[in-house]
Amino acid sequence: MGRRVYSDSGLFVCFEGGEGTGKSTQSRLLKTWLEDAGHTVLLTFEPGDTEVGQALRQIVLDPATGDLSHRTEVLLYAADKAEHVDTVVLPALARGEVVITDRYVDSSLAYQGAGRDLVVAEVEHVQRWATGDLRPHLTVVLDLEPQTGLGRFEERDRIEGQSLEFHQRVRQGFLDLAAADPDHYLVLDARGAVEEIAEAIREQIKGLLP
Repeated sequence: MGRRVYSDSGLFVCFEGGEGTGKSTQSRLLKTWLEDAGHTVLLTFEPGDTEVGQALRQIVLDPATGDLSHRTEVLLYAADKAEHVDTVVLPALARGEVVITDRYVDSSLAYQGAGRDLVVAEVEHVQRWATGDLRPHLTVVLDLEPQTGLGRFEERDRIEGQSLEFHQRVRQGFLDLAAADPDHYLVLDARGAVEEIAEAIREQIKGLLP
């Protein structure tokens, strides 16, 4: 792909990790902390935080969908990301807001690339094109053994219901991405206390705020 794009306005923060790692909880805690400090914050997620994305989310996550071609799955997630970036993320960044997203490109690279055992570079090319190669200023990876994370769900969606081996490959995919670009990643043990994790994230964010 071409040059990496980091927004000159606003702050783009992403939460990534496997199932049951606490991404939604930490996203909300960070939003509250930033708003209390006077920042305008947009909390969003993928897939599904647009009208188009809602339909795509139903397809990719509903167990009733059954098996999909792995390439089809990649393209459905890419379509969700393209709509999300163009209609939600970029407008908020242009307004100077802090955008916090629960999942982004790395989820496709980990789940559809490493998890589905596709060529990660090919998956990345599609996802980067879909997002205009827009990168988060910081990606927080909440790391947890899949056995523990999956045990936190009584019912599983189509992706959560994949094999343990699939989720182990996904976990390693996230860790590999973080290791390749340590300046833009923060990896935290999701087994830690919620408040301790939140404080570690705040310390990292402080150096990025205007």
